[in-house]
Amino acid sequence: MHIYSIFTVIDYVIFAVLLAASMGIGLYYALSGGRQRTTQEFLMADRSMGCLPVSLSLIASFQSAVAIIGVPAEIYTHGTQYWFIGCAYILGLLIPAHIFIPVFYRLRVSSAYQYLELRFSKAVRICGTLTFIFQMVIYMGVCVYTPAFALNAVTGFELWGTVLATGLVCTLYTTLGGLKAVIWTDVFQTVVMFAGQLAVIVVGVQKTGGVADVWRKVWEGNRISGLDLNPDPTERHTFWTLGVGGVFLMLSLYGVNQAQVQRYLSSRTEKEAVRSCYMVFPSLQLALALSCVMGLVMFARYCGEDHSDKLASSSRDAMVIYFVMDMLHGLPGLPGLFIACLFSAALSTISSAFNSLATVTMEDLIKPQYPAMTEARATLLSKVLAMSYGLLCLAMAYLTHLMGDSVLQVALKIFGMVGGPILGLFCLGMFFPWANSIGALVGLCVGLVVAFWLGIGSILTRSTRPLPLECSANVTIAIQTAISLFFSQPSGLKRFYSLSYMWYSGFNCTTVILIGLIISFLTGPTKEEDVMPGTLYPLLGKLFCFLPEHLKKKLCCVTPLGQTVSEKIDLIAKNLPLNKTELVYFSSLCKKFSQKCNSATHHLYIHI
Repeated sequence: MHIYSIFTVIDYVIFAVLLAASMGIGLYYALSGGRQRTTQEFLMADRSMGCLPVSLSLIASFQSAVAIIGVPAEIYTHGTQYWFIGCAYILGLLIPAHIFIPVFYRLRVSSAYQYLELRFSKAVRICGTLTFIFQMVIYMGVCVYTPAFALNAVTGFELWGTVLATGLVCTLYTTLGGLKAVIWTDVFQTVVMFAGQLAVIVVGVQKTGGVADVWRKVWEGNRISGLDLNPDPTERHTFWTLGVGGVFLMLSLYGVNQAQVQRYLSSRTEKEAVRSCYMVFPSLQLALALSCVMGLVMFARYCGEDHSDKLASSSRDAMVIYFVMDMLHGLPGLPGLFIACLFSAALSTISSAFNSLATVTMEDLIKPQYPAMTEARATLLSKVLAMSYGLLCLAMAYLTHLMGDSVLQVALKIFGMVGGPILGLFCLGMFFPWANSIGALVGLCVGLVVAFWLGIGSILTRSTRPLPLECSANVTIAIQTAISLFFSQPSGLKRFYSLSYMWYSGFNCTTVILIGLIISFLTGPTKEEDVMPGTLYPLLGKLFCFLPEHLKKKLCCVTPLGQTVSEKIDLIAKNLPLNKTELVYFSSLCKKFSQKCNSATHHLYIHI
């Protein structure tokens, strides 16, 4: 079978329909409603989205082509231990729903990094913004390259021509339709993603001999992993690295990442934002399950053999593409559906990044310097920024194919190395009243230095420990592998470099918090009364609820969470000499006004 021969006319049509539908949604929102004439509409969807499209968009942003290709490759090579990351989804979504979303939503910010200026200073906000931009531009390179590689493998299209086409389609509909187009294309693309994965699994199980045969082969091939409670932090995947370290990774993604925060803030109400976060959980578990089952079916088919050379690639991620096309060969339409699934995942993630990058650049770097800029000019500039980031991310895709790790590991390392320090910065501001701006800046800088020291060191001293690849249980090989691993345990600085990449977020987050607190105490801690109302979450007060009130006050543990704008307006209205009808009219008028005005006006409400 020549790998290029499996794409038929129907497959090309299905793939073209995906791109056309995505462009069509962008055009629709460019020509309807307010026609993206204001920054609030273009960047925040007029804060009018319901919880269902927001939740599906949150899934699509995380479930990138990296996950669809990377997770099955991980399961194929190392077994099902990675599945335990699903345990981290519980706290990884509950904490944002009840801590981060209320704080951001009640402050009515457009960019998550506006919070850093309200809590610390403008310098901290700019540093946080630049760190996020750096993180997302690199990550986008991975996201653009992955589906382009897949399309090149199955059609023979020029790889870099495919990269260019992917980036340009995504850039155009993001630039034309704004956040509304991004969210609604995410909804459409999520459905395509699940359909593509399900098609591969059903056909794969059927061609491999049925469910019973698949289970027997993966069991004999030692691919079903038990609960590994090994506390060694250098062990690549254990319950602790995935279930606990994964919580920090999820928090950096769903708690403080602008791409996700922007979706929460586009919701009509705070309750809908929280509800959308809850609705993500079952869908993420389903997506994880589909990817893991796909990896198991792939192993049952090939018993660990490597066919990636048939795609002219040494990457183990190429095995997933080979498996898909081997299974779907001779079934017109299904290869096109899977490639559409892969591109859907990529487009949804990339468009989210373009929009969030345009938002933080506009809100954090440009508007504060040019406060008198007209709304029309600001909106035009936001669109130019979205397009510029699209072209920049295409250049970053070139670097991805130079990396030796799997795309999944590369992506998670990026989030750990850069997302971890950003998470630490927000936690420092939200949970510790004593932290000051000097501590925050020094903490972030030290956190990033340590993160890159660790990350680069791990790349230079990289070693992998795959499971035996036989399809039958081989006790001798298992014993030999265990002995060799025991005697090859790293020590000293090499042990530090061997830290599991799943701990990167937690380790770097903790580094920023500890250094930030130490520097804050050395340079004079912030007094509680100097902290802007609404920027602190009373975590310490809840943890130390058993302490007497006067001790809690000394420890700054009694700061209440800020009220929503609506609650503030209702409280003011009740104290005015108005009858019931006038009260209702006054409240509705204020709330309508509050939705239209910019964040500076919202901050006035917070202070009232």
